[in-house]
Amino acid sequence: MPIVDKSKFKRPEIIELFESRQTFSSYVNEAFFKSVDYTEADYLPIWAKVGELNERWLRGENVQNILSMKEMLMLAKHFRFYMEYSSDYLQQLNPIPKEAVIKSVKTNNVPCEWFSYSGVNENRVILYIHGGGHIMGSSNSHKLFTWNIAKNTNMTVLSINYRLAPEHPHPADVEDCVSVYKWLLSSNFHPKNIIIAGDSAGGNLTLLTLLKLRDDGISLPAGAICFCPATDMAQTGESVIKNCHTDMVLGDLAYIWWFQVHIADTDPSDPAVSPLYANLQGLPPILIQVSTSEMLYDDSKRFYERAKEAGVDITLQTWDDTLHVFQSTDLPEAGEAMEKIKKFTERFS
Repeated sequence: MPIVDKSKFKRPEIIELFESRQTFSSYVNEAFFKSVDYTEADYLPIWAKVGELNERWLRGENVQNILSMKEMLMLAKHFRFYMEYSSDYLQQLNPIPKEAVIKSVKTNNVPCEWFSYSGVNENRVILYIHGGGHIMGSSNSHKLFTWNIAKNTNMTVLSINYRLAPEHPHPADVEDCVSVYKWLLSSNFHPKNIIIAGDSAGGNLTLLTLLKLRDDGISLPAGAICFCPATDMAQTGESVIKNCHTDMVLGDLAYIWWFQVHIADTDPSDPAVSPLYANLQGLPPILIQVSTSEMLYDDSKRFYERAKEAGVDITLQTWDDTLHVFQSTDLPEAGEAMEKIKKFTERFS
């Protein structure tokens, strides 16, 4: 049974966006089942388990082992298809400008993509870590967003294709992010000219990368930007339940299994996977942007409070009645957010 409740949306443009996503999902699903060797009827029992997992989790029940590894791999394949199909469709509607410079590169065996344009300050770089719940996403799925960041900040963007769960659970993704950062340093990028940024799971990895760099005695970047980050793999914040009916992105997907398959046997409260519980002293300036109506709101709010107590130069910017990673949409708030991102990056120019 769906958890997201359209009647609780307060803005007509959010309702319109929700309905258009539902319609689009039917087209994507049709394309997906043409690409695999099983039918939608074969898949429906697995999707029913997702609904069951969601309801049981929100009631505070144990949801371990509801999905088998085979079922989680099938779900991951479906979600990955949806994310890439959606991105390709949006790129057809909004083609990357001719002045964009996009170049694939391998950095310490981690595939990445550069995003820049003629005239950009090539000495300054945003190391971008895409979202997707640790199980999906790529530099392609975030191409329009990272290009927009490059254009608005006048910085090059290096987008990481880190390894994904379930095939590659923790700490594979953190290892890849740290490896790419080290590659930047070895390529003569000065730490003061690097900013690490990421959305959702990428925001989680942004913070974990900072912590790993600090603990290993590696020079830290100038700052970090987190869009709606996941900071608590245990999901103990009140907003997880309070906002489940108004989060059109995460509400119906039972995303807790994404976290479980990502962290494998690691305790969800271990600072190695949940930066909320880490010693946060010594981190560089951090900007966090989040919607107050999304399930991960408390992940941002509580991390901000703990980082502030630890003496970190951290800023929390919030928007009401919008959605998870709204910065990548064409909503008015996205433009406002990008202006604030530009101002943040200008602090280090």
